[in-house]
Amino acid sequence: MSTTPGFDNEMAEILESFIVESNEIIDKLGQDLLLLEKNPTDSELHNVIFRAVHTMKGTSSFLGFEQLTGLAHKFEDVLNKIRRGDLTVTRQKMDVMFEAYDLLKLLVERIEQHNAEPVEIDVACRKLAAIASDEAVPAAAVVPAAESSKKKEVKNAHLEQLQPKAPLPDEKHEEHAVAQPSQEAEVESGSGPAAAATVGAQQKFVDTTIRVDVRRLDTLMNLVGELVLGRNRLSQIVHQMNEQYESIPATRELGETNSHIDFITTELQMAVMKTRMVPIGKVFNKLPRLVRELAKEMGKEIELVLSGEDTELDKSLGEELNDPLVHLLRNAADHGVESIEERIAKGKPAKGTVTVKAEHEGNHIVISVEDDGKGMDPEKLKQKAIEKGLITEARAREMSKIEAFNMIFAPGFSTAQKVTNVSGRGVGMDVVRTNVAKLKGTIDIESELNVGSRFIIKLPLTLAIIQALLVEVKKEIFSIPLDSVIEVVRVERKEIATISGKEVIRLRDTVFPLARLGGVMGVGGADHDGERLYIVVVGIAEQHLGIIVDSLLGQKEVVIKSLGDYLGTVKGIAGSTILGDGRVIMIIDISELMKLYT
Repeated sequence: MSTTPGFDNEMAEILESFIVESNEIIDKLGQDLLLLEKNPTDSELHNVIFRAVHTMKGTSSFLGFEQLTGLAHKFEDVLNKIRRGDLTVTRQKMDVMFEAYDLLKLLVERIEQHNAEPVEIDVACRKLAAIASDEAVPAAAVVPAAESSKKKEVKNAHLEQLQPKAPLPDEKHEEHAVAQPSQEAEVESGSGPAAAATVGAQQKFVDTTIRVDVRRLDTLMNLVGELVLGRNRLSQIVHQMNEQYESIPATRELGETNSHIDFITTELQMAVMKTRMVPIGKVFNKLPRLVRELAKEMGKEIELVLSGEDTELDKSLGEELNDPLVHLLRNAADHGVESIEERIAKGKPAKGTVTVKAEHEGNHIVISVEDDGKGMDPEKLKQKAIEKGLITEARAREMSKIEAFNMIFAPGFSTAQKVTNVSGRGVGMDVVRTNVAKLKGTIDIESELNVGSRFIIKLPLTLAIIQALLVEVKKEIFSIPLDSVIEVVRVERKEIATISGKEVIRLRDTVFPLARLGGVMGVGGADHDGERLYIVVVGIAEQHLGIIVDSLLGQKEVVIKSLGDYLGTVKGIAGSTILGDGRVIMIIDISELMKLYT
Protein backbone atom coordinates (compact mmCIF):
# COMPACT_ATOMS: atom_id res chain seq x y z
CA MET A 1 0.00 0.00 0.00
CA SER A 2 1.43 3.35 -0.94
CA THR A 3 2.03 5.97 1.69
CA THR A 4 -0.23 9.02 1.53
CA PRO A 5 1.67 12.37 1.53
CA GLY A 6 1.83 13.81 5.04
CA PHE A 7 1.17 10.47 6.79
CA ASP A 8 3.38 7.73 8.18
CA ASN A 9 2.64 4.13 7.17
CA GLU A 10 0.27 3.47 10.08
CA MET A 11 -1.79 6.62 9.49
CA ALA A 12 -1.80 5.97 5.73
CA GLU A 13 -3.32 2.54 6.35
CA ILE A 14 -5.98 4.06 8.61
CA LEU A 15 -6.74 6.67 5.95
CA GLU A 16 -7.05 4.01 3.25
CA SER A 17 -9.45 1.98 5.41
CA PHE A 18 -11.40 5.17 6.15
CA ILE A 19 -11.83 5.79 2.42
CA VAL A 20 -12.96 2.20 1.78
CA GLU A 21 -15.39 2.29 4.72
CA SER A 22 -16.72 5.75 3.79
CA ASN A 23 -17.38 4.71 0.20
CA GLU A 24 -19.31 1.68 1.44
CA ILE A 25 -21.33 3.91 3.79
CA ILE A 26 -21.99 6.41 0.98
CA ASP A 27 -23.23 3.68 -1.38
CA LYS A 28 -25.57 2.26 1.26
CA LEU A 29 -26.69 5.71 2.44
CA GLY A 30 -27.85 6.69 -1.04
CA GLN A 31 -30.07 3.60 -1.22
CA ASP A 32 -31.40 4.13 2.31
CA LEU A 33 -32.36 7.75 1.61
CA LEU A 34 -34.41 6.60 -1.36
CA LEU A 35 -36.09 4.01 0.87
CA LEU A 36 -36.76 6.71 3.46
CA GLU A 37 -38.63 8.76 0.85
CA LYS A 38 -40.88 5.75 0.20
CA ASN A 39 -41.18 4.77 3.89
CA PRO A 40 -40.98 8.07 5.84
CA THR A 41 -42.21 6.55 9.12
CA ASP A 42 -39.87 3.52 9.25
CA SER A 43 -38.18 4.00 12.63
CA GLU A 44 -35.56 1.29 12.02
CA LEU A 45 -34.57 3.00 8.79
CA HIS A 46 -34.31 6.31 10.66
CA ASN A 47 -31.80 4.70 13.03
CA VAL A 48 -29.80 3.04 10.23
CA ILE A 49 -29.38 6.34 8.35
CA PHE A 50 -28.55 8.23 11.53
CA ARG A 51 -25.87 5.70 12.49
CA ALA A 52 -24.31 5.89 9.01
CA VAL A 53 -23.94 9.68 9.11
CA HIS A 54 -22.86 9.54 12.76
CA THR A 55 -20.10 7.06 11.86
CA MET A 56 -18.85 9.32 9.08
CA LYS A 57 -18.81 12.26 11.47
CA GLY A 58 -16.86 10.36 14.11
CA THR A 59 -14.21 8.87 11.83
CA SER A 60 -13.72 12.06 9.82
CA SER A 61 -13.34 14.01 13.06
CA PHE A 62 -10.67 11.55 14.25
CA LEU A 63 -8.69 12.14 11.04
CA GLY A 64 -9.22 15.91 11.06
CA PHE A 65 -11.42 16.28 7.97
CA GLU A 66 -13.30 19.27 9.32
CA GLN A 67 -15.55 20.06 6.33
CA LEU A 68 -16.79 16.49 6.24
CA THR A 69 -17.28 16.52 10.01
CA GLY A 70 -19.15 19.84 9.99
CA LEU A 71 -21.52 18.83 7.18
CA ALA A 72 -22.16 15.42 8.72
CA HIS A 73 -22.92 17.10 12.07
CA LYS A 74 -25.60 19.34 10.50
CA PHE A 75 -26.99 16.33 8.63
CA GLU A 76 -27.00 14.33 11.86
CA ASP A 77 -29.04 17.06 13.62
CA VAL A 78 -31.83 16.62 11.06
CA LEU A 79 -31.74 12.83 11.23
CA ASN A 80 -31.73 12.81 15.03
CA LYS A 81 -34.90 14.93 15.15
CA ILE A 82 -36.53 12.66 12.56
CA ARG A 83 -35.78 9.51 14.56
CA ARG A 84 -37.04 11.16 17.76
CA GLY A 85 -40.28 12.07 16.01
CA ASP A 86 -39.73 15.84 16.23
CA LEU A 87 -39.65 16.16 12.42
CA THR A 88 -41.68 14.54 9.67
CA VAL A 89 -40.11 13.52 6.37
CA THR A 90 -41.34 15.61 3.43
CA ARG A 91 -40.30 15.93 -0.22
CA GLN A 92 -38.65 19.28 0.51
CA LYS A 93 -36.61 17.83 3.38
CA MET A 94 -35.59 14.88 1.20
CA ASP A 95 -34.35 17.27 -1.53
CA VAL A 96 -32.14 19.02 1.03
CA MET A 97 -30.86 15.71 2.43
CA PHE A 98 -30.00 14.48 -1.05
CA GLU A 99 -28.10 17.72 -1.65
CA ALA A 100 -26.15 17.11 1.58
CA TYR A 101 -25.57 13.49 0.54
CA ASP A 102 -24.08 14.61 -2.79
CA LEU A 103 -21.69 16.92 -0.95
CA LEU A 104 -20.66 14.14 1.48
CA LYS A 105 -19.88 11.97 -1.53
CA LEU A 106 -17.90 14.77 -3.18
CA LEU A 107 -15.88 15.40 -0.01
CA VAL A 108 -14.94 11.71 0.26
CA GLU A 109 -13.91 11.74 -3.41
CA ARG A 110 -11.72 14.79 -2.75
CA ILE A 111 -10.04 12.99 0.15
CA GLU A 112 -9.46 9.91 -2.01
CA GLN A 113 -7.90 12.10 -4.72
CA HIS A 114 -5.71 13.91 -2.13
CA ASN A 115 -7.36 17.15 -3.26
CA ALA A 116 -7.17 19.77 -0.48
CA GLU A 117 -9.30 22.34 -2.34
CA PRO A 118 -12.28 23.28 -0.12
CA VAL A 119 -15.86 22.61 -1.21
CA GLU A 120 -18.72 25.10 -0.86
CA ILE A 121 -20.91 23.63 1.88
CA ASP A 122 -22.27 26.76 3.56
CA VAL A 123 -25.51 26.84 1.56
CA ALA A 124 -26.20 23.16 2.24
CA CYS A 125 -25.49 23.65 5.96
CA ARG A 126 -27.95 26.58 6.07
CA LYS A 127 -30.61 24.46 4.39
CA LEU A 128 -30.02 21.60 6.84
CA ALA A 129 -30.28 24.04 9.75
CA ALA A 130 -33.56 25.37 8.30
CA ILE A 131 -35.22 21.96 7.97
CA ALA A 132 -33.87 20.92 11.38
CA SER A 133 -35.88 23.84 12.79
CA ASP A 134 -38.83 22.78 10.60
CA GLU A 135 -38.59 26.04 8.69
CA ALA A 136 -39.10 26.59 4.96
CA VAL A 137 -35.94 26.36 2.88
CA PRO A 138 -35.20 29.73 1.25
CA ALA A 139 -35.52 29.71 -2.55
CA ALA A 140 -31.99 31.06 -2.94
CA ALA A 141 -29.53 30.84 -0.10
CA VAL A 142 -26.78 33.45 -0.41
CA VAL A 143 -23.62 33.43 1.67
CA PRO A 144 -23.21 36.88 3.35
CA ALA A 145 -20.32 38.97 2.04
CA ALA A 146 -18.65 39.07 5.46
CA GLU A 147 -18.64 35.29 5.68
CA SER A 148 -17.49 34.99 2.05
CA SER A 149 -14.55 37.29 2.82
CA LYS A 150 -13.74 35.33 5.94
CA LYS A 151 -13.80 32.11 3.92
CA LYS A 152 -11.21 33.50 1.48
CA GLU A 153 -8.90 34.43 4.37
CA VAL A 154 -8.86 30.89 5.70
CA LYS A 155 -8.96 29.09 2.36
CA ASN A 156 -5.46 27.61 2.58
CA ALA A 157 -6.09 26.36 6.09
CA HIS A 158 -9.66 25.34 5.29
CA LEU A 159 -11.51 22.32 6.41
CA GLU A 160 -10.20 19.72 3.96
CA GLN A 161 -6.41 19.56 4.44
CA LEU A 162 -5.01 16.02 4.37
CA GLN A 163 -3.12 16.38 7.65
CA PRO A 164 -3.90 14.95 11.11
CA LYS A 165 -5.42 17.64 13.34
CA ALA A 166 -6.60 18.03 16.88
CA PRO A 167 -10.15 16.77 17.56
CA LEU A 168 -12.85 19.32 16.86
CA PRO A 169 -14.59 20.99 19.81
CA ASP A 170 -18.39 20.83 19.69
CA GLU A 171 -19.26 24.03 21.57
CA LYS A 172 -20.74 25.72 18.51
CA HIS A 173 -23.14 22.85 17.99
CA GLU A 174 -24.30 22.41 21.58
CA GLU A 175 -27.61 24.18 20.97
CA HIS A 176 -28.55 21.62 18.30
CA ALA A 177 -26.86 18.54 19.74
CA VAL A 178 -28.90 15.94 21.53
CA ALA A 179 -27.38 14.16 24.51
CA GLN A 180 -26.13 10.72 23.38
CA PRO A 181 -24.71 7.80 25.36
CA SER A 182 -21.14 8.38 26.50
CA GLN A 183 -19.75 5.98 23.90
CA GLU A 184 -21.10 8.13 21.06
CA ALA A 185 -19.65 11.26 22.62
CA GLU A 186 -16.24 9.58 22.77
CA VAL A 187 -16.40 8.67 19.10
CA GLU A 188 -17.33 12.26 18.21
CA SER A 189 -14.36 13.67 20.05
CA GLY A 190 -11.96 11.16 18.51
CA SER A 191 -10.82 9.78 21.86
CA GLY A 192 -11.74 7.17 24.44
CA PRO A 193 -12.48 3.44 24.07
CA ALA A 194 -15.21 3.91 21.45
CA ALA A 195 -12.86 5.81 19.13
CA ALA A 196 -10.13 3.26 19.76
CA ALA A 197 -12.58 0.50 18.85
CA THR A 198 -13.42 2.32 15.61
CA VAL A 199 -9.75 2.58 14.65
CA GLY A 200 -9.24 -1.04 15.71
CA ALA A 201 -12.09 -2.14 13.47
CA GLN A 202 -10.60 -0.18 10.59
CA GLN A 203 -7.19 -1.78 11.18
CA LYS A 204 -8.78 -5.24 11.27
CA PHE A 205 -10.51 -4.44 7.96
CA VAL A 206 -7.13 -3.53 6.44
CA ASP A 207 -5.59 -6.78 7.73
CA THR A 208 -8.27 -8.98 6.12
CA THR A 209 -8.41 -7.22 2.73
CA ILE A 210 -5.92 -6.03 0.18
CA ARG A 211 -6.28 -3.39 -2.53
CA VAL A 212 -4.68 -4.56 -5.77
CA ASP A 213 -3.89 -2.44 -8.79
CA VAL A 214 -6.07 -3.65 -11.68
CA ARG A 215 -2.97 -3.70 -13.89
CA ARG A 216 -1.55 -6.49 -11.74
CA LEU A 217 -4.72 -8.49 -12.29
CA ASP A 218 -4.39 -7.83 -16.02
CA THR A 219 -0.84 -9.21 -15.93
CA LEU A 220 -2.04 -12.26 -14.01
CA MET A 221 -4.83 -12.81 -16.54
CA ASN A 222 -2.28 -12.55 -19.35
CA LEU A 223 -0.11 -15.23 -17.70
CA VAL A 224 -3.14 -17.47 -17.28
CA GLY A 225 -3.82 -16.94 -20.96
CA GLU A 226 -0.31 -18.16 -21.79
CA LEU A 227 -0.93 -21.17 -19.56
CA VAL A 228 -4.16 -21.94 -21.45
CA LEU A 229 -2.22 -21.86 -24.73
CA GLY A 230 0.39 -24.19 -23.25
CA ARG A 231 -2.34 -26.54 -22.04
CA ASN A 232 -3.91 -26.63 -25.49
CA ARG A 233 -0.52 -27.44 -27.03
CA LEU A 234 0.12 -30.18 -24.47
CA SER A 235 -3.32 -31.70 -25.09
CA GLN A 236 -2.58 -31.84 -28.83
CA ILE A 237 0.74 -33.61 -28.20
CA VAL A 238 -0.85 -36.09 -25.78
CA HIS A 239 -3.53 -36.86 -28.39
CA GLN A 240 -0.82 -37.62 -30.99
CA MET A 241 1.12 -39.75 -28.48
CA ASN A 242 -2.01 -41.79 -27.71
CA GLU A 243 -2.48 -42.54 -31.40
CA GLN A 244 1.10 -43.73 -31.87
CA TYR A 245 2.16 -45.19 -28.51
CA GLU A 246 -1.08 -46.15 -26.77
CA SER A 247 0.33 -49.37 -25.30
CA ILE A 248 3.25 -47.71 -23.49
CA PRO A 249 2.54 -47.11 -19.73
CA ALA A 250 4.28 -43.73 -19.82
CA THR A 251 1.76 -42.57 -22.41
CA ARG A 252 -1.12 -43.37 -20.10
CA GLU A 253 0.61 -41.54 -17.24
CA LEU A 254 1.21 -38.57 -19.52
CA GLY A 255 -2.50 -38.56 -20.37
CA GLU A 256 -3.48 -38.62 -16.69
CA THR A 257 -1.05 -35.79 -15.89
CA ASN A 258 -2.41 -33.79 -18.82
CA SER A 259 -5.97 -34.24 -17.52
CA HIS A 260 -4.89 -32.97 -14.10
CA ILE A 261 -3.11 -29.95 -15.61
CA ASP A 262 -6.20 -29.28 -17.72
CA PHE A 263 -8.40 -29.30 -14.62
CA ILE A 264 -6.04 -27.08 -12.57
CA THR A 265 -5.66 -24.63 -15.47
CA THR A 266 -9.42 -24.30 -15.80
CA GLU A 267 -9.82 -23.77 -12.05
CA LEU A 268 -7.00 -21.18 -12.00
CA GLN A 269 -8.56 -19.39 -14.95
CA MET A 270 -11.91 -19.20 -13.17
CA ALA A 271 -10.27 -18.06 -9.92
CA VAL A 272 -8.40 -15.23 -11.66
CA MET A 273 -11.55 -14.18 -13.50
CA LYS A 274 -13.44 -14.08 -10.19
CA THR A 275 -10.86 -11.74 -8.65
CA ARG A 276 -11.82 -9.24 -11.34
CA MET A 277 -15.53 -9.75 -10.81
CA VAL A 278 -17.70 -7.20 -9.01
CA PRO A 279 -21.44 -7.31 -8.30
CA ILE A 280 -23.43 -5.37 -10.87
CA GLY A 281 -25.20 -3.83 -7.86
CA LYS A 282 -22.32 -1.30 -7.79
CA VAL A 283 -23.58 -0.06 -11.17
CA PHE A 284 -27.25 -0.42 -10.24
CA ASN A 285 -26.84 1.61 -7.04
CA LYS A 286 -26.59 4.83 -9.07
CA LEU A 287 -29.84 4.24 -10.94
CA PRO A 288 -32.59 4.85 -8.30
CA ARG A 289 -31.41 8.41 -7.68
CA LEU A 290 -31.28 9.04 -11.43
CA VAL A 291 -34.87 7.84 -11.88
CA ARG A 292 -36.01 9.97 -8.93
CA GLU A 293 -34.51 13.12 -10.46
CA LEU A 294 -35.87 12.31 -13.95
CA ALA A 295 -39.39 11.73 -12.58
CA LYS A 296 -39.19 14.99 -10.62
CA GLU A 297 -37.98 16.95 -13.66
CA MET A 298 -40.70 15.58 -15.97
CA GLY A 299 -43.55 15.62 -13.46
CA LYS A 300 -44.09 11.86 -13.69
CA GLU A 301 -44.38 9.12 -11.10
CA ILE A 302 -41.90 6.33 -11.81
CA GLU A 303 -40.93 3.36 -9.65
CA LEU A 304 -37.62 1.62 -10.36
CA VAL A 305 -37.44 -2.12 -9.66
CA LEU A 306 -33.97 -3.68 -9.55
CA SER A 307 -33.33 -7.42 -9.82
CA GLY A 308 -30.15 -9.51 -9.84
CA GLU A 309 -27.90 -6.99 -8.08
CA ASP A 310 -25.62 -9.83 -6.90
CA THR A 311 -24.90 -10.90 -10.50
CA GLU A 312 -21.16 -10.55 -11.05
CA LEU A 313 -19.31 -9.29 -14.10
CA ASP A 314 -15.80 -8.21 -15.01
CA LYS A 315 -14.80 -4.87 -13.46
CA SER A 316 -13.91 -3.38 -16.85
CA LEU A 317 -17.36 -4.28 -18.22
CA GLY A 318 -19.05 -2.69 -15.19
CA GLU A 319 -17.27 0.60 -15.78
CA GLU A 320 -18.36 0.67 -19.44
CA LEU A 321 -21.97 -0.27 -18.65
CA ASN A 322 -22.83 2.90 -16.78
CA ASP A 323 -23.43 5.12 -19.83
CA PRO A 324 -25.66 2.65 -21.74
CA LEU A 325 -27.83 2.04 -18.66
CA VAL A 326 -28.17 5.76 -17.95
CA HIS A 327 -29.28 6.44 -21.54
CA LEU A 328 -31.72 3.52 -21.52
CA LEU A 329 -33.29 4.77 -18.28
CA ARG A 330 -33.55 8.32 -19.61
CA ASN A 331 -35.20 6.93 -22.73
CA ALA A 332 -37.64 4.85 -20.63
CA ALA A 333 -38.50 7.81 -18.39
CA ASP A 334 -38.98 10.29 -21.23
CA HIS A 335 -40.27 8.28 -24.21
CA GLY A 336 -41.55 5.16 -22.48
CA VAL A 337 -43.51 6.01 -19.34
CA GLU A 338 -46.48 8.27 -20.06
CA SER A 339 -47.56 11.30 -18.05
CA ILE A 340 -49.85 10.71 -15.07
CA GLU A 341 -52.87 11.97 -17.02
CA GLU A 342 -52.16 9.73 -20.02
CA ARG A 343 -51.73 6.65 -17.84
CA ILE A 344 -54.98 7.25 -15.98
CA ALA A 345 -56.81 7.81 -19.28
CA LYS A 346 -55.49 4.45 -20.53
CA GLY A 347 -56.60 2.70 -17.35
CA LYS A 348 -53.05 2.23 -16.11
CA PRO A 349 -51.76 2.99 -12.59
CA ALA A 350 -50.65 6.61 -12.23
CA LYS A 351 -47.16 5.45 -11.30
CA GLY A 352 -45.13 3.90 -14.10
CA THR A 353 -42.66 1.07 -13.51
CA VAL A 354 -39.18 0.61 -14.96
CA THR A 355 -37.51 -2.74 -14.26
CA VAL A 356 -33.76 -3.34 -14.58
CA LYS A 357 -32.73 -6.98 -14.33
CA ALA A 358 -29.37 -8.77 -14.56
CA GLU A 359 -28.70 -12.51 -14.79
CA HIS A 360 -26.10 -14.97 -16.00
CA GLU A 361 -26.81 -17.01 -19.11
CA GLY A 362 -23.97 -19.42 -19.83
CA ASN A 363 -20.79 -17.40 -20.39
CA HIS A 364 -22.81 -14.21 -20.78
CA ILE A 365 -24.45 -11.64 -18.60
CA VAL A 366 -27.88 -10.48 -19.76
CA ILE A 367 -29.22 -7.09 -18.64
CA SER A 368 -32.74 -5.97 -19.49
CA VAL A 369 -34.39 -2.57 -19.08
CA GLU A 370 -38.18 -2.78 -19.30
CA ASP A 371 -40.93 -0.17 -18.90
CA ASP A 372 -44.72 -0.43 -18.80
CA GLY A 373 -45.19 2.67 -20.92
CA LYS A 374 -46.57 3.53 -24.33
CA GLY A 375 -44.39 1.16 -26.35
CA MET A 376 -43.13 1.93 -29.85
CA ASP A 377 -45.16 2.29 -33.03
CA PRO A 378 -43.05 0.94 -35.94
CA GLU A 379 -44.99 2.99 -38.51
CA LYS A 380 -44.34 6.25 -36.65
CA LEU A 381 -40.66 5.35 -36.35
CA LYS A 382 -40.46 4.75 -40.10
CA GLN A 383 -42.17 8.07 -40.80
CA LYS A 384 -39.77 9.93 -38.50
CA ALA A 385 -36.80 8.26 -40.18
CA ILE A 386 -38.12 9.34 -43.62
CA GLU A 387 -38.55 12.94 -42.37
CA LYS A 388 -34.95 12.99 -41.16
CA GLY A 389 -33.70 11.58 -44.45
CA LEU A 390 -32.36 8.40 -42.84
CA ILE A 391 -34.32 6.04 -45.12
CA THR A 392 -36.40 6.22 -48.29
CA GLU A 393 -40.12 5.47 -48.49
CA ALA A 394 -39.35 2.36 -50.54
CA ARG A 395 -36.98 1.10 -47.84
CA ALA A 396 -39.59 1.88 -45.15
CA ARG A 397 -42.14 -0.35 -46.89
CA GLU A 398 -39.67 -3.25 -46.89
CA MET A 399 -38.65 -2.89 -43.25
CA SER A 400 -39.81 -5.40 -40.67
CA LYS A 401 -41.08 -4.37 -37.23
CA ILE A 402 -37.72 -5.26 -35.64
CA GLU A 403 -35.82 -3.23 -38.24
CA ALA A 404 -38.11 -0.25 -37.54
CA PHE A 405 -37.42 -0.55 -33.79
CA ASN A 406 -33.69 -0.61 -34.49
CA MET A 407 -33.94 2.75 -36.26
CA ILE A 408 -33.80 4.43 -32.83
CA PHE A 409 -30.09 3.52 -32.71
CA ALA A 410 -29.33 5.57 -35.84
CA PRO A 411 -27.18 8.68 -35.19
CA GLY A 412 -29.36 11.80 -35.07
CA PHE A 413 -32.64 9.89 -34.71
CA SER A 414 -35.08 11.17 -32.09
CA THR A 415 -38.85 11.12 -31.69
CA ALA A 416 -38.89 14.00 -29.20
CA GLN A 417 -41.00 16.98 -30.27
CA LYS A 418 -38.55 19.45 -28.73
CA VAL A 419 -35.03 19.45 -27.34
CA THR A 420 -34.89 19.25 -23.53
CA ASN A 421 -32.27 18.47 -20.91
CA VAL A 422 -33.34 14.83 -21.15
CA SER A 423 -33.82 14.15 -24.87
CA GLY A 424 -34.24 15.48 -28.39
CA ARG A 425 -30.64 15.58 -29.63
CA GLY A 426 -30.63 12.09 -31.14
CA VAL A 427 -27.40 10.97 -29.48
CA GLY A 428 -28.49 8.90 -26.48
CA MET A 429 -29.44 5.59 -28.11
CA ASP A 430 -26.55 5.88 -30.56
CA VAL A 431 -24.23 5.94 -27.52
CA VAL A 432 -25.91 2.77 -26.25
CA ARG A 433 -25.27 0.95 -29.51
CA THR A 434 -21.66 2.16 -29.76
CA ASN A 435 -20.78 1.16 -26.18
CA VAL A 436 -22.46 -2.24 -26.41
CA ALA A 437 -20.65 -2.96 -29.68
CA LYS A 438 -17.37 -1.93 -28.07
CA LEU A 439 -17.97 -4.58 -25.39
CA LYS A 440 -18.57 -7.27 -28.06
CA GLY A 441 -22.20 -7.47 -27.00
CA THR A 442 -25.61 -7.43 -28.63
CA ILE A 443 -28.77 -5.46 -27.92
CA ASP A 444 -32.31 -6.47 -28.87
CA ILE A 445 -35.64 -4.67 -28.59
CA GLU A 446 -39.08 -6.01 -27.74
CA SER A 447 -42.00 -3.58 -27.76
CA GLU A 448 -45.77 -3.62 -27.85
CA LEU A 449 -47.89 -0.55 -28.36
CA ASN A 450 -49.46 0.74 -25.08
CA VAL A 451 -47.91 -2.18 -23.16
CA GLY A 452 -44.25 -1.22 -22.94
CA SER A 453 -40.74 -1.79 -24.27
CA ARG A 454 -37.87 -4.03 -23.28
CA PHE A 455 -34.19 -3.61 -24.19
CA ILE A 456 -31.99 -6.69 -23.74
CA ILE A 457 -28.19 -6.31 -23.57
CA LYS A 458 -26.10 -9.49 -23.82
CA LEU A 459 -22.40 -9.26 -22.95
CA PRO A 460 -19.52 -11.75 -22.57
CA LEU A 461 -18.30 -12.28 -19.00
CA THR A 462 -14.71 -11.52 -19.99
CA LEU A 463 -12.89 -10.19 -23.04
CA ALA A 464 -9.50 -11.90 -22.48
CA ILE A 465 -10.21 -15.62 -22.95
CA ILE A 466 -13.13 -16.37 -25.24
CA GLN A 467 -14.99 -19.22 -26.91
CA ALA A 468 -14.56 -19.08 -30.67
CA LEU A 469 -15.83 -20.79 -33.80
CA LEU A 470 -12.99 -22.00 -36.04
CA VAL A 471 -13.70 -21.76 -39.76
CA GLU A 472 -11.67 -22.56 -42.86
CA VAL A 473 -11.37 -20.52 -46.05
CA LYS A 474 -9.00 -21.67 -48.85
CA LYS A 475 -7.00 -23.86 -46.43
CA GLU A 476 -6.58 -20.92 -44.02
CA ILE A 477 -8.12 -21.09 -40.53
CA PHE A 478 -9.80 -18.10 -38.89
CA SER A 479 -11.42 -17.64 -35.50
CA ILE A 480 -14.81 -15.94 -35.07
CA PRO A 481 -15.77 -14.92 -31.48
CA LEU A 482 -18.66 -17.17 -30.49
CA ASP A 483 -20.29 -14.30 -28.55
CA SER A 484 -21.07 -12.65 -31.88
CA VAL A 485 -22.34 -15.81 -33.61
CA ILE A 486 -26.13 -16.00 -33.83
CA GLU A 487 -26.45 -19.10 -36.00
CA VAL A 488 -24.81 -21.12 -38.78
CA VAL A 489 -26.82 -22.01 -41.88
CA ARG A 490 -26.11 -23.87 -45.08
CA VAL A 491 -27.82 -22.45 -48.14
CA GLU A 492 -28.00 -23.00 -51.87
CA ARG A 493 -25.90 -20.68 -53.98
CA LYS A 494 -29.04 -19.62 -55.88
CA GLU A 495 -30.58 -18.26 -52.62
CA ILE A 496 -28.04 -15.41 -52.61
CA ALA A 497 -29.36 -12.22 -54.21
CA THR A 498 -27.69 -8.97 -55.22
CA ILE A 499 -28.98 -5.50 -54.29
CA SER A 500 -27.09 -2.39 -55.47
CA GLY A 501 -24.07 -4.55 -56.26
CA LYS A 502 -23.95 -6.13 -52.78
CA GLU A 503 -24.77 -9.74 -51.95
CA VAL A 504 -27.61 -10.31 -49.49
CA ILE A 505 -29.70 -13.20 -48.24
CA ARG A 506 -33.16 -13.46 -46.71
CA LEU A 507 -33.61 -15.66 -43.64
CA ARG A 508 -36.99 -15.83 -41.89
CA ASP A 509 -38.22 -12.52 -43.34
CA THR A 510 -34.98 -10.72 -42.45
CA VAL A 511 -32.63 -9.49 -45.16
CA PHE A 512 -28.99 -8.91 -44.26
CA PRO A 513 -25.75 -8.40 -46.22
CA LEU A 514 -23.11 -11.06 -46.89
CA ALA A 515 -19.32 -10.93 -46.69
CA ARG A 516 -17.08 -13.51 -48.37
CA LEU A 517 -14.31 -14.05 -45.83
CA GLY A 518 -11.85 -15.24 -48.46
CA GLY A 519 -12.18 -11.99 -50.39
CA VAL A 520 -12.04 -9.82 -47.27
CA MET A 521 -8.86 -11.49 -46.00
CA GLY A 522 -7.27 -11.89 -49.44
CA VAL A 523 -6.73 -15.64 -49.26
CA GLY A 524 -7.04 -17.08 -52.76
CA GLY A 525 -9.97 -15.08 -54.09
CA ALA A 526 -13.55 -14.58 -53.10
CA ASP A 527 -15.29 -17.52 -54.79
CA HIS A 528 -16.33 -20.73 -53.03
CA ASP A 529 -16.64 -24.18 -54.53
CA GLY A 530 -19.88 -26.13 -54.61
CA GLU A 531 -23.53 -25.26 -54.82
CA ARG A 532 -24.06 -25.22 -51.05
CA LEU A 533 -22.39 -22.60 -48.88
CA TYR A 534 -21.87 -22.21 -45.13
CA ILE A 535 -22.96 -18.85 -43.76
CA VAL A 536 -22.03 -17.81 -40.23
CA VAL A 537 -24.60 -15.23 -39.11
CA VAL A 538 -23.05 -12.75 -36.67
CA GLY A 539 -24.50 -9.76 -34.87
CA ILE A 540 -23.38 -6.77 -32.84
CA ALA A 541 -26.00 -4.56 -31.25
CA GLU A 542 -28.94 -4.59 -33.69
CA GLN A 543 -26.86 -5.25 -36.85
CA HIS A 544 -26.56 -8.67 -38.51
CA LEU A 545 -24.11 -9.90 -41.14
CA GLY A 546 -23.61 -13.23 -42.92
CA ILE A 547 -20.01 -14.46 -43.37
CA ILE A 548 -19.49 -17.01 -46.16
CA VAL A 549 -16.87 -19.68 -45.33
CA ASP A 550 -15.75 -23.01 -46.87
CA SER A 551 -16.12 -25.24 -43.80
CA LEU A 552 -16.60 -25.31 -40.04
CA LEU A 553 -13.91 -26.80 -37.76
CA GLY A 554 -15.71 -26.57 -34.42
CA GLN A 555 -15.68 -24.57 -31.20
CA LYS A 556 -12.49 -23.79 -29.25
CA GLU A 557 -11.42 -21.75 -26.22
CA VAL A 558 -8.88 -19.20 -27.41
CA VAL A 559 -6.74 -16.50 -25.84
CA ILE A 560 -6.79 -13.11 -27.56
CA LYS A 561 -3.27 -11.84 -28.20
CA SER A 562 -2.47 -8.47 -29.74
CA LEU A 563 -0.65 -8.26 -33.07
CA GLY A 564 2.15 -6.31 -31.41
CA ASP A 565 3.78 -2.99 -32.25
CA TYR A 566 5.30 -4.24 -35.52
CA LEU A 567 2.00 -5.13 -37.19
CA GLY A 568 -0.04 -2.61 -35.22
CA THR A 569 -3.73 -2.45 -36.07
CA VAL A 570 -4.96 -4.41 -39.09
CA LYS A 571 -8.49 -3.72 -40.29
CA GLY A 572 -10.80 -6.67 -39.79
CA ILE A 573 -8.45 -8.40 -37.33
CA ALA A 574 -9.12 -8.21 -33.57
CA GLY A 575 -5.98 -10.13 -32.61
CA SER A 576 -4.42 -13.55 -32.92
CA THR A 577 -4.28 -16.83 -31.05
CA ILE A 578 -2.25 -20.04 -31.11
CA LEU A 579 -3.80 -23.42 -31.84
CA GLY A 580 -2.84 -26.64 -30.10
CA ASP A 581 -0.58 -27.64 -33.02
CA GLY A 582 1.35 -24.36 -32.72
CA ARG A 583 -0.23 -22.56 -35.69
CA VAL A 584 -0.98 -18.86 -35.27
CA ILE A 585 -4.42 -17.85 -36.57
CA MET A 586 -6.22 -14.54 -36.81
CA ILE A 587 -9.33 -13.58 -34.79
CA ILE A 588 -11.89 -11.74 -36.89
CA ASP A 589 -12.99 -8.27 -35.72
CA ILE A 590 -16.74 -8.50 -36.25
CA SER A 591 -17.35 -4.80 -35.58
CA GLU A 592 -14.92 -3.85 -38.38
CA LEU A 593 -16.68 -6.20 -40.80
CA MET A 594 -19.98 -4.60 -39.81
CA LYS A 595 -18.65 -1.17 -40.76
CA LEU A 596 -17.59 -2.46 -44.18
CA TYR A 597 -20.76 -4.30 -45.08
CA THR A 598 -23.69 -2.70 -43.20
